[in-house]
Amino acid sequence: MVDPPSTSESMLIHLYRGELGRMTAYRLRLDTTTNWAIGMNVGVVSVALSVKDLPHTVFVLALLLDLVFLAVEARRYRVFAFLRDRVRLLETGFFAAALRGQEPSAGWRAQLGASLVEPEFDVSLVHALSVRLRRNYVWLVLFGFCGWLVKLNQLGPLPEAAGVGGVPGRVVIVLVGVTLLALVVLAFAHRAVEEG
Repeated sequence: MVDPPSTSESMLIHLYRGELGRMTAYRLRLDTTTNWAIGMNVGVVSVALSVKDLPHTVFVLALLLDLVFLAVEARRYRVFAFLRDRVRLLETGFFAAALRGQEPSAGWRAQLGASLVEPEFDVSLVHALSVRLRRNYVWLVLFGFCGWLVKLNQLGPLPEAAGVGGVPGRVVIVLVGVTLLALVVLAFAHRAVEEG
């Protein structure tokens, strides 16, 4: 007959279930933000390419919205990574030992307690931006960039068609290229923790 869990073991089991639920909720929030960004990009590109008189500057709005969604998703990713680490700590510190019939290793309870009292994110905001940009947003930005090039081709010969107000088309193309390059560099600046 198996002994019933002690009070502290019951608390850890409930904590695990709660943290796993929170981690799953944040994972879904990441997916939701990405879905919003995808829908917005498809909508902007579709409308911009189907309405002949629409200026190409509408793609700036798409890029700005992509950056807003990226910032929201990076903040959510930091929380997700923090919760994932705490769940992993419970799995390796408590459950792995229990399933092997061993005593839990020393130190993990203190680490878990410190995490509960004063949560600290191990993933910086720049790191989170890099990871989410590489996973999703660099592709959305490239999709918007391709749509912008098609729109410019509809409007007239390059680089003149890229002009905005008094700013020559060549300058606009260089600014867009530098922005795109900066985003690609940021996308590959950091690796996700689970990627090693």
